[in-house]
Order: sequence, then structure tokens, then C-alpha cells
Amino acid sequence: MVWKLKRPILVGGVGLSFSLWMLESWHDKVMQFGEFSLLSLLAVGGGLWLIKQNRPKRVSEQLDEMAIDRATVENTIATSAIAINKLVEEAGDCSEALEKAALLQEKIPYLQSELDRESIKLTVTGGKSVGKTTLIKVLQNQNLACVEFQETSPLFIQGNSDTAALDNAIKSDFVLFLTNGDLTETEFQSLEQLKAENQRLMLVYNKQDQCLPDERASVLLSLKQRIGENVAATAASPQAIKVRKHLEDNSVQEWMEQPAPDIQELNQKLDKVLTQRQQLVWATTMRKAKLLKNETKDLLNGIRKLRANPVIEQYQWISAAAAFANPVPALDILATAAINAQMVMDLGKVYQQKFSLEQAKTVAGEMGSLMLKLGLVELSTKTISTVLKSNAVTFVAGGVVQGVSAAYLTRIAGLALIEYFEQQEIAANSGSKFNLEKFGQNLQQVFAQNQQVVLLQSFVKQGVKRLLPESEKEVVAIENAAV
Repeated sequence: MVWKLKRPILVGGVGLSFSLWMLESWHDKVMQFGEFSLLSLLAVGGGLWLIKQNRPKRVSEQLDEMAIDRATVENTIATSAIAINKLVEEAGDCSEALEKAALLQEKIPYLQSELDRESIKLTVTGGKSVGKTTLIKVLQNQNLACVEFQETSPLFIQGNSDTAALDNAIKSDFVLFLTNGDLTETEFQSLEQLKAENQRLMLVYNKQDQCLPDERASVLLSLKQRIGENVAATAASPQAIKVRKHLEDNSVQEWMEQPAPDIQELNQKLDKVLTQRQQLVWATTMRKAKLLKNETKDLLNGIRKLRANPVIEQYQWISAAAAFANPVPALDILATAAINAQMVMDLGKVYQQKFSLEQAKTVAGEMGSLMLKLGLVELSTKTISTVLKSNAVTFVAGGVVQGVSAAYLTRIAGLALIEYFEQQEIAANSGSKFNLEKFGQNLQQVFAQNQQVVLLQSFVKQGVKRLLPESEKEVVAIENAAV
């Protein structure tokens, strides 16, 4: 087995080695020890502190860290209800959206009733032939009070998706994730996926009896190093052992005997987990409430995007006309700030993000500066020029390059604003401060997505038709051009 030293261990080791060296030389340098003892103690203390900070958390620590109160869950449910009401309000005459909103509204009373649920839903999951069914039967024989067991379909089956199985696991209160040995990368990724959803879980190293004692200890140590102390070793169905009995007549009698299941460690850890039943139920209800809220938000954003796209189109062609009428040697994106400011205000209204005119001007100016800083203005102008150069007549006609480039950048800014607004909380007249850094991330992503040759050719074609409607021949030439 290859051992990887962590940095905290290295720091602690260096500090400890330094201290031992100091102690060894203490009898020669008594006076110097007084001077350097504080340094050595700090080194040791620092190393030990880092080790403590990075050591795997125990089950109880993990549960305490994920503690949640009823008021927080109730607030999330209430926020989900507000979002659904907002969906109904903005759906208008869209029957499909209204039907979906009605289905979502039916889940609110269910979530509220879930807060007082007493039974615990425990899911057992893992790959094929890891002992899921057997372990459930053994646990059911333990007569655990108010615990409902369910088993997912096997994970990691070639050709099958694990999404449904993991979704079912996430909807339960607690998950036992079974493995028969050291974790594969696929198993580890599935565990990380469950943790990312704040799912409470325990890793169960089953069938440990099928390994030699040294190998068993090595596997268990490796699992704890990767996952933490929240690991239990079991043998839900131990292998039968041969029993030999010598009789008085010197004959030997042999038979196979089935040992009792070895789940003592799992039982002990489950007992600790089940002492926090209410926390488990609240955590599950919180996940469901967030899921409901996100589902509602996706539907609402879909409706809003249908209203936002025409706004972007309107302002992109206004920007194109302005730049075309007053061409300059190099496109000045800041010159279109007034147009973009109005677009910021109109898109903000669609997404319930209220901006004053002065705030919108500030945001538009920041957007323009960011585009220049990221090099998007120069890059887009060069790319559009390349497309337009395919036809000399169109290329030299006034400010076509500037006009199409201005329209393109306005469109990119508008689409990036949509992405930004969609990530904000659903709240009427939100007064949250505009996050330029987050918007910059959206801007770069949207720009990259809209750099495809086919998209650029189509956009240039539209721009030329609007700026030079009489140039049909040029339009056809651009349509067939390749960058």
C-alpha cells in the first residue's frame, strides 16, 4: 500500500523533530533552551493543531455540524410557497405552467406534515452483490423502533444510470453505503455526490470475514482515512466454518456451522445516529423543500426568459444602429452605456431586480469596462471582421463592423445578465448589490458559448440585413462564408 503524507503530518513531524533535537542538546545549552523552548513548543503545538483540524470527524461531530432547527426548515418551506405563488402570478394564461404550479402547491402541506414525522427512512445502497438485501434482513431482526428500510437498485451496472437510485437515497433520512473492500473511484464519487446534497450516511465495509485479518485491518484503515470515522465493518452473512468434534471411539465428526451475523459495530453507531431522529427528519424535509424551491425557480426562470429575450433583441439592434450611424475607428463599448443601462433596468424588472437609472448606468459602465478588461471587445470585433471580409463591398460599407459588433456585445451582456439574475433569490424588488465578480463569470461563460462559427455567421447575417437591407447579395455571401 502506498502511503501519502499529508502536509499537517509533515508540519507536526518537523515540529516534533525540532523539539527532540532541542531536548537532546539541552544538557549542553541550558541557557539557550530557555530562549528557544517557546519556539519548539509553538512548532509542536502548531503541528498537533493542524493534525487535529485535518483529522476525520467522528459520527457525533458530523451530526452536530449538520444540526438544523425547525424554524429554519419552516422558513425554507415558506420561501418555496412564495416562489410558487410568484410562478402562478407570472404564468399569466399559460395553462401548462399553471398546471405545474398547482402540482407544486400540493407538496407544501405534505412538507409541513413531514416536520412531525416519527419514523426514520433508512436506505441501503451500493454496488451489485455487496449484501444489501441480507443486511436489511439482519437489521430488521434487531427490532429497531420506527425505522423503515428500503434498498436501491444496484449501482455501477454497465449501461444503467445511477441517478434514480441516488435520488431515492437522497430522499431518505439516512443512508448505509455498502462496499466489499477498499473504495473504487466510482464508489468514492457517489459518496461525494450524496455528501454534496447534505445526505447523512455511513459507509459499511461488509463481508469483512472474507479477508485475512491483516488485509481487513488495512482496508478498514484506508476507508477511514478517505471517509472519516463514520465507517462500520460488518459481516451480515459470515462464511460457514467447519466444526470438528472428536468422539470417545476416536472417530471424528465434522459439519459446517453458520456463524451469527457480525454487526455489533454498526449497531453501536446506528444507535448514536438514531438518538437524533428529529434532526434527521428535519434535514430530509429541508432537502425536499430546497428541491421544491429549485424546481419552482426553474419554471419561473423559463417564463421570465421568454419575456427577457425580446428585450435583449430590441436593445442589441438599437446599439447596432447607434454604432453604425456614428462609426469610430475602434468600437467604444462605453459609448453604448446609456443603451445598456436601459436594458439593465428592463431586464431587472422582468426578474424582479429593481434598479434606479443611476444604478443601471453604473452597472452598464462596469459591464463595459469588464468587457474591455477581458478582451471580449477586441476578440468579437476581430471575429466579426473576419466574417465580413468575405465580401469587400459589405465590409467597407460604413460602420457595419462597429454596428454588428455593438449588437453582438449587447446581446452577450444581456444573456449574461439573464444568467446572473436567474441565480438570484426569488424576491420582489430585490435590493441586493450587483456582484460584478459573479457577473464576470457569467459573462465569460456566455461569450464562450456564443463563439461557435454557425452562431456568428447567423448573427452577422441578421445584422447586415438590418443595417444594409438592400444588400441581399452580400447577405447570401456572408451566409455561405466560413470563418
